[in-house]
Amino acid sequence: MPVSWFLLSLALGRSPGILALERLLGSQDTVRCSPGLSCQLWDGDVLCVQERLVPAPGPVLVPTQLQTELVLRCHQKHDCDLCVRVTLHLAVLGPSEEPEGEAELARAAPAPEVPANGSVQAHVVLSFQDYLVSRCALLEVQVPAARAQPGQSVGSLVFECFEATLGAEVHVFAYTLPRYQQELSLTRQLPALPWVSVSADGDEVQLQLDVSEDQRFGLSVYLNQSRGAPRRWWARNLTGPQTIPLSPQDLLPCLCVQVWPLEPDSIRTSTCPFGTDPRAHRNLWQSVRVQLLPPTGWRLDAPCPVSAVAELCWQAPGGGPCQPLVPPLSPENVTANRALEFPLLEGHPNLCVQVSGWEGPPLLECLWADSLGPPKTDTLLVETRGAPGNGSFCALDARGCTPLLGRASPRTAHIGQQILQDLRAGQCLQLFRDDLVVLWACAMDKYVHRRWALVWLACLLLAAVFVVLGLLKKDPVKGGTRARAALLLYSADDAGFERLVGALASALGQLRLRVAVDLWSRRELGALGPLAWAHARRRQTLQEGGLVVLLFSPGAVALCREWLQAGPPAAVAAPQAAFAAALSCVLPDFLQGRAAGRYVGACFDGLLAPAAVPAPFRAAPLFALPAQMPAFLGALLGAARPARLRASAELVARALRPALDSCVRARGGAGGGE
Repeated sequence: MPVSWFLLSLALGRSPGILALERLLGSQDTVRCSPGLSCQLWDGDVLCVQERLVPAPGPVLVPTQLQTELVLRCHQKHDCDLCVRVTLHLAVLGPSEEPEGEAELARAAPAPEVPANGSVQAHVVLSFQDYLVSRCALLEVQVPAARAQPGQSVGSLVFECFEATLGAEVHVFAYTLPRYQQELSLTRQLPALPWVSVSADGDEVQLQLDVSEDQRFGLSVYLNQSRGAPRRWWARNLTGPQTIPLSPQDLLPCLCVQVWPLEPDSIRTSTCPFGTDPRAHRNLWQSVRVQLLPPTGWRLDAPCPVSAVAELCWQAPGGGPCQPLVPPLSPENVTANRALEFPLLEGHPNLCVQVSGWEGPPLLECLWADSLGPPKTDTLLVETRGAPGNGSFCALDARGCTPLLGRASPRTAHIGQQILQDLRAGQCLQLFRDDLVVLWACAMDKYVHRRWALVWLACLLLAAVFVVLGLLKKDPVKGGTRARAALLLYSADDAGFERLVGALASALGQLRLRVAVDLWSRRELGALGPLAWAHARRRQTLQEGGLVVLLFSPGAVALCREWLQAGPPAAVAAPQAAFAAALSCVLPDFLQGRAAGRYVGACFDGLLAPAAVPAPFRAAPLFALPAQMPAFLGALLGAARPARLRASAELVARALRPALDSCVRARGGAGGGE
C-alpha cells in the first residue's frame, strides 16, 4: 500500500535528507548487471527452495558479497513504498574435490552447460523475509568463458526491489541453484515510526505518541496471533500527542500497537514492543489454559503463539507430583490454539495434562475434574502385553511402576491378586489400549478401608474423647474447624453454563469448603427426585452452618420472575428442575427476611449483570464473578487472612476463566443480562 509522504518523513527523518533517497518509478521488479555480464529476471513467483550442497564440477559463478540499500518505489509523485534494493557481487569458483566421508555430497552436480558463445551461466536465488512477507526472485546471469577464471571477481548485479514494511526486521539470502556453497545472508532493521514509544515507571507502563497538535491518526491495540485474524482490544481515532496507560497485567509478548495517519492510502505500521519483556512472558504463561474438547479432544489455549511441551499424567488425590504416562501421550511439542486428540477410551478425574515451556513450574490441568469431580483413590494399572497369557501388570505410584506379582512384596502381591480378580470381573475401567500397553483404572477404596479400618476406628474413638472434653470445657463454636458446607443451586441453561458451574465447584472444593452440587449427585437426584433432593440438601447445609449459593443466569432469572409473578411454574424442563424445585423453599426465606447469613448470590461477568437479578433476591449479598471473587470467598470462608484470601481468589478466578470465556463467546458476548 502506498505510504504517505508525511509518514515516510516521520520514519526516515524530518531533515531534507529524505529527498536524497533515490526514487524508482513504476511497480515492476528489474535487474541490471555490470559491464561484461548478461542477466535476466525470471517472471512469476518463485518457490524458495534450498537444495543440498554439491561439489562444483568446474568453473561456476557464485555470490561473494551481499549489500542492501533503501530506496523509494513511487506509484505517483507522493505515494511511495519503502523498498530494499539488493546488490550482489559475483566471482568464479573452481572445481572442488569431493569431501571425504560425506555420502550426501558424493553425487556431483552435472557440469554447467557452456553455450556456443562460450559463457558460464548461473541461476541465483534472492530470498527476502520480514514479519509480513516472504518471497524469492530467480535471476539468470552469464559471464563470457574468457573471464571465467577461478578465484576472480567478474562483476555484480542489482535487483530492484523488495517492498518492505516500516520498522520491520528484514532477512535477505542469496544462493545458486545448484548450491555450491553456503548461502550469503544479511539482516537489517528498517526505520520505524519514532512517534510511538513505551515508557515504564515502576509498575506503570505507558504508550506515548509524540505527534503534532493537529495531526489526526488512528490507533489500534491488538494481539498478534499466529492463527486467524489478530484479536483487537480497542481502536480509536485520536488527535495530537497522547499518553495511554497500560496495566502491567495486560502486557503480553504479542501485544502490538498499530498506528496510521487518517489520510487516504496511508500505510498501517505496527510495533510489538513487549516481545522480550519478562513480565509479558510471565503474564502469558499465567493465562495459558488446557481445554477439554469432548469427547476425546483437547487444546492449549493461549492469547499469544507459544511453543510448549505437553504430557499426559496421573494425579493421585492429595497433591504430589503428577506421574507421566508415556502411552497414550508421550512428551511432545504442541502449538497453542490448535485442536489435538487423546487416543483415550474413557476420561477419568485423575488424568491430567502437564504443560511446560517457560521458566517456572509447569501448568497442570485435570481436564475431567469439572464433570467427574476431584481425583479418586483409584490406582492406575499398566498392563504390558506379550504372548497370550504372558502379560505383566504394575501399579503406577510415586516410585514408578510397582509390579503386582512376581518379585513384588507379599503384601503387594496379595493386594495385587485381589486387584487382578476385580479386573477380570470387569470392575476396572479401561482407559487406553494398543498392541503393547493397556491402561486400567481400578478402585482402591475397599482395600484402603480394610487395611485401615482398625486405625480409623481408634482415631475416631480418640477424636470423640477430645470432642467430649472440649464440650465440657467450653461452649461449642458453630462450624468448628470443619470445612464449611456450600450448596450451589443453579439453572442448567446449557452445557456451557453447566461446565462453568462445574469449574467453580471444583475450584471451591480445593479450599476449606465441602461443596454440594446436583452435577455431582445425579444418581442421588434421580433416586429422590429434584424437589426432595433440593430440600434435603438445603436443610442439611443450613443445619451444619453452611451457606446456600444461588448462581444467577438468564434462565435462573426467568424462573425467579415467573415464581414472583405467577407462582410455581406448571412444568419445568429436566435441566432446570432442581433449581425450580429449590425455589419453593428458598423464596420464602427471602420474602420473610431470613436470607441474611444463610444465602449468597453470584452472577458471572459477561453473562448477567447484577442489576438483572430480581430485587427480592438482593436481600442476600450478591457478587459478580470473577471481579468480586475475594469478597465472594470472604463470605463463604468467613475470617481469613487477606493475603491468603487474595491468593485463593486468584486460583479460583484462573480455574473459571476458560469456561467463562467459552460461555461468553457462545452467547455472542452479550454481557448485560436481562
